[in-house]
Formats: sequence, C-alpha cells, structure tokens
Amino acid sequence: MKKRVQDALDKVRPMLQQDGGDVEFVELDEETGVVKVRLTGACKGCPMSQMTLKAGIERYVRNEVPEVTSVEAV
Repeated sequence: MKKRVQDALDKVRPMLQQDGGDVEFVELDEETGVVKVRLTGACKGCPMSQMTLKAGIERYVRNEVPEVTSVEAV
C-alpha cells in the first residue's frame, strides 16, 4: 500500500512543482489509512495549502488508493 501511495504522490507532484511547491511522503498508518505528508517550497505556509491538500492531493490519493482514509500535513 505504501508503494501505491508514493506512486500517487509522484503523479500529483508535477502540478505542485509548476507553482514552486512540492510534497514529501512522511508516513502511512495502514491500520487507519491515514497518510502524512510534508508540503514544501511555495506550498509551505501558503494560505491555500489546506485546500491544495484536501481538494487536490487527498482526493487524488484516495481515488488511486481506496484504502486511504485521509491525507494530513505534518
């Protein structure tokens, strides 16, 4: 499951990089399905980062890996 999550993040990454940001995989709790990521670059501290995280990254990862219940920033 970790590999599938990382592959999904790799597919999202180019969109973030176009705006000067990026996302790093931190950890996955396979029991709860919670993925933790770190937003970097322009995404770090951006007022829109929560929207990017939930409406963009989480939506895509959950679509690719249905076992994921949420994606959270650390």
